[in-house]
Amino acid sequence: MFTGLVETIGSARHGPGAPRYLAERGGGTSLTISNCEEILSDAHLGDSIAVNGTCLTVTEFDKTWFKVGVAPETLRRTNLGSLTTGSNVNLERAVSADTRMGGHFVQGHVDTVAQILSVTPDGNSLVFRLQPRDKDVLRYVVEKGYVTLDGASLTVTKVVDGEDGYWEVMLIAYTQEKVVTAGKKAGEFVNVEIDIVGKYVEKSVAGYFAGTGGGDFAILEKMVSRLVDEKLKK
Repeated sequence: MFTGLVETIGSARHGPGAPRYLAERGGGTSLTISNCEEILSDAHLGDSIAVNGTCLTVTEFDKTWFKVGVAPETLRRTNLGSLTTGSNVNLERAVSADTRMGGHFVQGHVDTVAQILSVTPDGNSLVFRLQPRDKDVLRYVVEKGYVTLDGASLTVTKVVDGEDGYWEVMLIAYTQEKVVTAGKKAGEFVNVEIDIVGKYVEKSVAGYFAGTGGGDFAILEKMVSRLVDEKLKK
């Protein structure tokens, strides 16, 4: 579990082989992340570290670098296969018992990638407009809700549904200095993890209707409200 608050930015290098070639043929690869000594002082083999929002397991490490394995499904689902030597990546360690929950509950399970349609300055902030590869995830994105982009917890400022649907987020000046997303341009891709609260609510609602043959709207409304409150309090 993660918070979506990026701790540091590291530099990535793939292991032997072309990631996309390997993924298409059922193979995996490895990533070595360097220049990240500040998050390795308490590292152990088997630890989980989010790399661009993707939960990966530490298989080797030293004072300034760590290595992780990347499965074919991960390469297909995320933007990790497009990294080249020297690519910067957002990094966050898994939460500990005393972690401040300043972002939101992030699993590190990437749902899809989204293409950056535009980057527009707004004062000292940047407005990113993004369109998901998997259009189904749009139903979970709500204005003023959370979305995780390359591991960073961000607030949605605008949502447009439909076949050409998209959403927007705003990066303030401080955030621009802390995440790799700020340096990306239109046409590039980011990893996307949708807020899990929406998924829980959808599944619960679907189960309710399936079990009652339609149900009572007032009861349904109370149930949804209770579920949302419970998830936000955890």
